[in-house]
Amino acid sequence: MLNDIYSRRILELAADIPHLGRLPDADGSATARSKLCGSMVTVDVKLDGEVVTAFAHDVKACALGQASSSIMGRHVVGATVEELRDVRETATRLLKADGVAPEGKWQDLKVLEPLRDYKARHASILLTFDAVVEAIDQIEARRAASSG
Repeated sequence: MLNDIYSRRILELAADIPHLGRLPDADGSATARSKLCGSMVTVDVKLDGEVVTAFAHDVKACALGQASSSIMGRHVVGATVEELRDVRETATRLLKADGVAPEGKWQDLKVLEPLRDYKARHASILLTFDAVVEAIDQIEARRAASSG
């Protein structure tokens, strides 16, 4: 059981999380917490139009939350708002609805497939995806309010 949860690749990702820290000049920030295990991820995002130009995150999570944050950190800069919303949906479907891992730059999500049966772990795995979309939502709401 533990080998399914903590595969070598998950542990490698958890040990190497890019963009750790905080952005002092972020356009949007959000924190996501798992009520079940207490894991927490805070993200800071800078956007130029619809594209992420800078990113940082403070990750206080289990190895699974760290691994998914590592995947996010590797691919978020240069990603579009639409792409990030899609990848959150893809990760959610992958865990909760027998979805398939994407091809291309987000293919590391495949490492999460064995965790489908561990429902108690889903919240911590999805923290980074939820926090990024929440930060983007904040940025877009501020933009809409200032243009309206």
